[in-house]
Parts: sequence; C-alpha cells; structure tokens
Amino acid sequence: MAYLLGVDTGGTYTDAVILNEVEDRVIASAKSLTTRPDLSLGVGRAIDAALEQAGIDAAQIGMVSLSTTLATNALVEGQGGRVALIFIGFEAAELARAGLEEAMKGDPVVRIAGGHNHAGAEATPLDLVAVESAALRLGPEVTGFAVASAFATRNPAHEIAARDAIRALAHRPVTCSHELSAGLNGPRRALTAVLNARLIGMIDGLITACEAHMEARGIVAPLMVVRGDGALVSASLARERPIETILSGPAASIAGASWLTGETEALVSDIGGTTTDVCLLQDGKPKIDPLGARVGPYRTMVEAVAMRTTGLGGDSEVHLIDGLETSLKLGPRRLMPVSLAARDWPGLVHDALDTWLGTDAVGEHDGRFAIPMWKDGPPTGLAPREAAVAERLLAGPMRVVDAVRTRLELPALMKLVSRGAVMIAGVTPSDAAHVLGRLDSWDGEAARKAMTLFAKRRNGRGDRIAPGPEALATRIVDQLTRQTVDCLLEAAFAEDGQSWPDEAAEALARHALTRAAFAGHSGVIRMSASLGVPVIGLGASAPSYYGAVGDRVGARMILSEHAGVANAIGAVVGQIAMHAEGIVTSPGPGIFSAHLPAGPARFADQAAAIHALETALSEEATSRARASGVEEMRLSVVRDIREIEIEGQPMFIEARLRVTAQGRPRIAVG
Repeated sequence: MAYLLGVDTGGTYTDAVILNEVEDRVIASAKSLTTRPDLSLGVGRAIDAALEQAGIDAAQIGMVSLSTTLATNALVEGQGGRVALIFIGFEAAELARAGLEEAMKGDPVVRIAGGHNHAGAEATPLDLVAVESAALRLGPEVTGFAVASAFATRNPAHEIAARDAIRALAHRPVTCSHELSAGLNGPRRALTAVLNARLIGMIDGLITACEAHMEARGIVAPLMVVRGDGALVSASLARERPIETILSGPAASIAGASWLTGETEALVSDIGGTTTDVCLLQDGKPKIDPLGARVGPYRTMVEAVAMRTTGLGGDSEVHLIDGLETSLKLGPRRLMPVSLAARDWPGLVHDALDTWLGTDAVGEHDGRFAIPMWKDGPPTGLAPREAAVAERLLAGPMRVVDAVRTRLELPALMKLVSRGAVMIAGVTPSDAAHVLGRLDSWDGEAARKAMTLFAKRRNGRGDRIAPGPEALATRIVDQLTRQTVDCLLEAAFAEDGQSWPDEAAEALARHALTRAAFAGHSGVIRMSASLGVPVIGLGASAPSYYGAVGDRVGARMILSEHAGVANAIGAVVGQIAMHAEGIVTSPGPGIFSAHLPAGPARFADQAAAIHALETALSEEATSRARASGVEEMRLSVVRDIREIEIEGQPMFIEARLRVTAQGRPRIAVG
C-alpha cells in the first residue's frame, strides 16, 4: 500500500500530512516551525513527526508533494534576490508600465538593441556584444538575470541568444519572459520574469531541503510542487519557474478545504503568519484569475487561482497610527513575534525588555530586535551603510538600537530586511494571543512584557494608548478581526456577479453604509447585510480569531479538524496539468504564420498553420507531463479563432491555441 506525503512550508510553520491513498483519509499530521535560513531543519522535523505519528516506514511513501507560501510572502513583503533585467528592443519609457520600474527597486536595467515585430520578423539585430558585456559586469553583483525582448512570444530568438550568452559568461540563473507567458504585454512579461528571477534562490533552497531529507530518510518517491493554479508540477520545473509557485500555498489550501469539508460554494479564508488569502469556491473548484495572479502590488502574467492576498497574518507588524486618538493598523510586513524570539534568545530578549520597562519614556525602536537570517554570511553587493549594519549583526541577534547607530542607517537595515537577510522581531497578533491565553506555543511572559512596553506609548493627547497588556492585546485581536472582515467583503463584492472593478470592491467593503448594514444599524433607517455563502476558515490560528469574524459577516464559519494543515492536504490531492500555448497570425493576404515554440513558420493555408501549431503544442505539453511523471494523460485543446466580416466574407485575424496534458502523477510502490 502506498501513502502520500504532503508538505507545506509557510512563513511561520511547516506542516506535514500523510494520507492513506486507498482509504482516502488523513492518518497523521504534524507541524514544525519554519527554520530560516536553513529550511531543511523545519522540513525534516515536520516530516519525521508525521512519519512517527503514522507508524509507517518511510519506504512506503509513494509520492511527496510540496506547497509553499514563501514566494507569495516574498512578493508581498518586497523581498528576494538582487537581479538584473536585460530589456531588449524596448523604449526607456516602457519601464514605467505595469509597475516594472517599482519592482526593480533600484536593481540594474540594461537596455539592449534588438527585438522583433508583431509578425515575428526581426525589427533590429540583437546587440550580443552589449549582452555579453552586461553579463560579465553584473554577474558578480546579482543572484540572477531576467531577459525580456519585444514580441518574444512571436519569436523568442533574441531572448534565447541572450540567455545562452549570460549563462555561459555570468554562470547565473536566467529567466526568459517567453518561457512564462504567451501574452503580448512586454512590460508585464518583463515584470513576471524579474519576479521569477528574484525567487529562484528561495524556491531552489526549499526544494533542495525537501529532497535532502527525503534521501536521508530513504523516501524513494517523486517530488511534486503545487503550482499557483492548484496543479502539480515536477520539482525540476518548479526550480526553473518559481514564479508559478506564487499562490501555491493558497491554491493547495483551496483543494484541501474542498476535500476536508465537502463544501462546493463558499469563501475560503486562509490566515498564515504573513498573509490572509481569500478565494471563492464555486462548484467545488476555485476560480482562475483570467488576468494573471495578483500578489501585493504586482499583477503578473502567471495563471493562478483568483485569490485576493493581503499582508495580514498572525505575525503582522502592529502600527500605531499617529493622532489625537489611538488607532492601530496591522501589516503588511511580517515580524518575528517577540514571544518566538524570546524562546530562541531568552537572555537577549528578557534583559532588553526589563531594561526598557524600567524607564518611563518609550523610545522609537524599543521592543524591537534585529535577527540576521543568513546561513553563510550577509549577501554580496551591499552599499556601505548596509555593509556596516550587516557587520554588526555578524555577532548575532541584537536590539535594533544597537544595530542602527544613526538615522541614516535605518534605511540600510530595512534594505537588508527587504532582501530577506534580516528579520525584525516585535509585537504581533501572535503575541497578543499569548497574552490573552489563546496561544501557548512560545514564551508568554516575553509577550506580556512586550505588550506592556507597547501599551506605554502615548498618543497625540499625551495619554497612554492602553491601560495594560490585556487591553492592548484585545485591541490588536479586534483590529485583526476588522481587517479580516475587510478582506472577506472585498472578495465578496468582487465575486458577486456585478461588474464592479477591483477599486469599487475595495471601496464598497469599507463604505460607511456597508459597515452600518453589517453592524445591524437600526434607527430611522434599518439596515442589515450578511454574506450569502459560508466561510471556511483555514490556518493554524484560525480557531483563535475566526469565530468573531463569522459573527461580523453573518455567515456560518466552518473550522474543520485539520484546518491547520489544509495546505499540506491539498498538496497531495491535485493532478499534474501542463499547458502549452501559441498563436497563428496572418501578416499578409494568403500568408499564415504559426508561432511555434522553436520560432515562426509560414504556411499558405490557414488550416495547415493551425494543425502545425496544435501538433507542436501537443508534443510540448505531452513531453512536459511525461517528464513530471504522468503515464496516463488526457489531452485537451482550446481553440480561439478570431475573424471579422468584411463585405459579407470572413477575414482571419488570429487563432490562439492552448493544449493541456493532464493526469495523476506516478506513485512509487515500495
């Protein structure tokens, strides 16, 4: 009998579950803290605990499947490696489109002559010498390259030539935009390639950690990774295209929610340490976003579930909003809870908190600690101030006031945070839950001290923001409830069937009339509102917070027994689905150009061009599915042939084809 092992690595916890494939039931589940920078420790502990609980031999595992929120969290928090964009055949002004310039965050952009036109013909010869010069110059400074060329989806020749040159000279990972999307929006393709290049090191590290522990335990089984649309892909493909794992964890959670509850119509809300992910379940399946996955401020060209991801979680940063009255806001950045930091560094945290509590005034950075997250030293290519802060942190975790000695060094510290090299520890909802007795995972006494210190801060009137730790903790949990309700209502308005744009959905969710209706206002006007579908709450902390959320939105709140490991369950109940897309255009009368994976080919007959493209795409999708372990597969073809009528006669414009090869992955039988 074969068993299936699902692993989900989140910002705070790594979960592992084991399913009995024949009986279709969970026989073991376990959690371990996600251990950065060495992910293998957390992954290994979760797997070992699940195997011990199941009482089975590791050799009986027939398949391992991995989902993660690491890529999603990195994009929400603006983290990732330093990359260079090779921008071929584009004008400088196009950097301002699709949020590309903002996404670069000051990383190098090299504009290169080259590119093709809409028909796939070369517009300008590629300046390969400039590409080689950039590769040699920037290779030592970056972790990877992104290559985007004008109309590369019509002819990828220049991207392929640039990729080969960079790999040969810089010995760094290279992402080509045409490999990630068949769409024409050049700046958005470039944005997607940049984000992919930024994530490669992170996802490669996770896959390597999982593979190493599988080998150490004697698990001889294929390793799959959940893609953002919920399908499974091979580990090797996920390494090349980590951008496709954004929303991997949420996509797995949707599959897990459906499997656990049997619900077919519901809003699924998954709270993690960093984000809250909300998706509509319809007919038992998640909706797919036709515009591409949107995570934080970025709209990518990656096909994924229609998920609304917000930087709100159990470990969200607590902000005090300045003003005469005291107000709080949570997120979007994740902090390490003080209670967790105290568990690992009790002397540092308790001594510092006791010192701060011994004074009346509370400093700007009191209660905060800087935690280095590197394994083999700080990252390369640091600016002088960043290097100075990193050098101090070589001694280990310390108070922020000791890591930053001038105001000019604070941005340098935050740059290290954005690169994932350093993490800040401070007050979070998880600490509030410890103070209120809803959690007891870490150091509750440290949480109480940190909450007491935070409560001593003063508002614009000079009053303390809270009379004590319990009062402040209650306000933080109430704020998490309010912001979670906003997330649910945004998704509800967006999915209600009305033609409201995203901005309208957000405004409606926060409108005074909406708030009054959900609060059951009764006066001269009587108002009421509620969600029309139940809410499935997922995440380890969902039982701590989501009861009040259900009451606020007037909906049935479903919290299943295994809600805390739904992502890991969803990781092993999916199927492999490999897509290949292409287009046929007509650059002139009687000429039909099939834009094949290897480049454009011309035909004198429309049907012949479409047949050639369909054959090539079928071969590509089938090959990728086989490489991922599918033996018995189903092929499906979607054809979108666009024509216009001129003088009563149809005129061909273009044909878009999408071939999907789908099936269950091969299960190893010991």
